[in-house]
Amino acid sequence: MKGCLGFLFLFSMFSLSYADTLQLKNGRSMEGIIKREDSQSIELEVGVGCSVKFLKSEINSISRSSPQDSLALRAKWEKEKLAGEKQMIEEGLAEERKPRTVDFSRGSQGILLNVKLDDKIEARMVLDTGASIMLITRNVAGKLGINLNGLQPDMTMQTADGRKISAKHIVIGKVEVQGAQARNVDAAILLSEAGDMGFGDGLLGMSFLKHFNFRVDQKEKKLILEKL
Repeated sequence: MKGCLGFLFLFSMFSLSYADTLQLKNGRSMEGIIKREDSQSIELEVGVGCSVKFLKSEINSISRSSPQDSLALRAKWEKEKLAGEKQMIEEGLAEERKPRTVDFSRGSQGILLNVKLDDKIEARMVLDTGASIMLITRNVAGKLGINLNGLQPDMTMQTADGRKISAKHIVIGKVEVQGAQARNVDAAILLSEAGDMGFGDGLLGMSFLKHFNFRVDQKEKKLILEKL
C-alpha cells in the first residue's frame, strides 16, 4: 500500500474515462483496472506493479471499462513509469556531478583522506597524483573479503623512494571519498610483508582521480572533486 500512495493521490485529482471506477461508501472514488475479484473483495491495479484491495462491503458501485480501455491505460502507465525512471536517473547524475569539497589532513607522506571501499570498510589513504593506480595493503584487501592465500604478483610498482614492490591487480567495485564516487576502479594489492610502507592503508592514485576534475586547496585543506 505504501508504494501506491503516489498513484492514489494522482487518481484523486484526475478522472480517467477508460478506467474501472469504484465508488466507495465513504464518498471517495478509486480508478484503475480490476485485477482480481471474488465474492468478498476486489483488487484494483492503480499503476505498474501497484494495486490496492477493497472489501465489497466498502464499495457502493462499480463502473467497468472495456478490455481496449484497460490496454490503453496500461500503456499510459508504462509510458509514465519510463518517464519517471528517466527523470530519476537524470537527477541522480546531476547530483553525482556536483562538485564535492573533501576535507583532508596532512601527514609525513602528504595528503591523508578517508576513503570508503565497496561500501564495506573505511581506509586512511595518501593522495598520490603520481601513482597511476590505487594501491591497498594486504590488511585492507583481507577486510574487503579477498582471499589472500596463494595470490601471485602480476605487476611491479615503484614507490617514491625508488623501492620496487610486488602487487596483484584487482578491480574495486566502488570507491568513495566523502560523497565523490567512482566505480570499477583499478587497484593493486601490496603483496610485500615488509610492514608499514609509510602510507597507511594505501595510495589513492589516478585510477580513481581520472574520473574527476580535481584541485587541492592547500590553505583550507580541501580537495575539490568534480565528476567528469
